[in-house]
Amino acid sequence: MIGRIHGVLLEKQAPTLLVDVQGVGYEVQAPMSTVYQLPAIGQAVTLHTHLVVREDAQLLYGFAELRERALFKTLIKVSGVGPKLALTLLSGMETDDFVRCVHDNDVAALVRLPGVGKKTAERLLVELRDRLKDWQTSSTSGLPLMAAAAGPDYASEAESALIALGYKPQEASKAIAKVNDGDAQSSESLIRLALKNMVNK
Repeated sequence: MIGRIHGVLLEKQAPTLLVDVQGVGYEVQAPMSTVYQLPAIGQAVTLHTHLVVREDAQLLYGFAELRERALFKTLIKVSGVGPKLALTLLSGMETDDFVRCVHDNDVAALVRLPGVGKKTAERLLVELRDRLKDWQTSSTSGLPLMAAAAGPDYASEAESALIALGYKPQEASKAIAKVNDGDAQSSESLIRLALKNMVNK
């Protein structure tokens, strides 16, 4: 099992990252909460990882914090929740916010996320209630947003990332257009605003 990698960040096309570890390029899937914290392209990065082995693929998922990885591993144990949906859940909601949803039995907040219907949300709350009962939430919310070394077409990159996370193309386009005032410093900032806007609407 690959539990941690440290190397140079080569590519960042959310939610997919490419990290060079001593000449070997590792393709890693990461939630937006981790992408927000990444350094610029060419800088050193450390990710806590979880390897998922399937019949047709070996997929590596990376997280900025151990807490995120722990929640991801807890989520994929829930019936009907695979790695892709778990990544979407962590992208649409920060760890503390998700834990609060479970503690507060907040179905409405979960169903706003792509791929989460009412039945899935209810199942998540039921199955995670005991597993997350001892999780503490911090008093602060929000992660530092790092400037991205990306191309100038931030809107297109942000739309592609939302589609990769499970949103329909029309939803992604509308969500980005709603928050894009032309002053975005990175695609990550647009994604973050769009996700917050959709989850809080």
